[in-house]
Amino acid sequence: MTKFNNRREFLKISAAGALGLTVLGPLACAPKAVDRKSFGVGLQLYTIRDAMAADVLGSLKKVSDLGYKNLELASYSDGKFYGYAPKEFKKIVSDLGMTILSSHTQVEAAGITVDNAQKMADDHAELGVKYCVQPWVNEEDRNIETYKKMVGDWNEVGKIMKGVGIQFGYHNHNFEFKNIDGVVPYFDIFMPEMDPEYITMELDLFWTNKAGYDPVDLFNKYPGRFQLFHMKDMGKKEAPFFDVNKDDVTSVGAGVIDFKSILAAKDVAGMKYMFVEDDNQGNGRPFEELEVSIKNLTTDILV
Repeated sequence: MTKFNNRREFLKISAAGALGLTVLGPLACAPKAVDRKSFGVGLQLYTIRDAMAADVLGSLKKVSDLGYKNLELASYSDGKFYGYAPKEFKKIVSDLGMTILSSHTQVEAAGITVDNAQKMADDHAELGVKYCVQPWVNEEDRNIETYKKMVGDWNEVGKIMKGVGIQFGYHNHNFEFKNIDGVVPYFDIFMPEMDPEYITMELDLFWTNKAGYDPVDLFNKYPGRFQLFHMKDMGKKEAPFFDVNKDDVTSVGAGVIDFKSILAAKDVAGMKYMFVEDDNQGNGRPFEELEVSIKNLTTDILV
């Protein structure tokens, strides 16, 4: 404990301390910087696909520096992820302070053999993901008969994935909501015929809105079936449409979607993780747009 020789010395030192606080002003009591990673915001790497093709390591570092914590991949081929073996890529990401949670992997309409599905499952298990997601249906396959066949195939893939501890999933666009001769595939085929034990839904909030549906209504209709959210905003509200027109994609919080009301119902949805995505790669400025998204999420939407 400091011992002062007299009261005058004590007052002199106290006054100097007070002056220091006055000079520093607001800096003396500046709030601690927000730890963005603590919010667990994820990124679908399709958002920066061109950057990843040009520079995997540099692009991942930029993503980490922005504060994204979790990743969803969009490149699996010949047993590798972005050209790296599973354990190698996992270490790259882990060393940057991030976690690979999910991977988009296409199962074509022609189907997949049990051996191929097992190989895909084993590679993803080695990578350590919790989810593997079907992201797309080719335009020529968007008909009732093929949808039914594909859902059956996905259930089988989901069983194989479950065997290695991975949850299979399906990511929607807007075309699944298109009425085909009185049948709306999302409600009449996908949700009733996908086995909830083997397939969870990754709800894309942009495409669901563009199809004219309120995500919260879907949560109430199918509680617990939406473990993953794709977070992307839209510039304007407009009449529902079902072609994949992505010109209106914008950064999260920069558009018209009410994310707070959607996230208020996340427990009903069964949501566990969210991933920011921009199909347009930020119109040539992906990292700048990703900064806007994570800033809005961590300073407003999630607080």
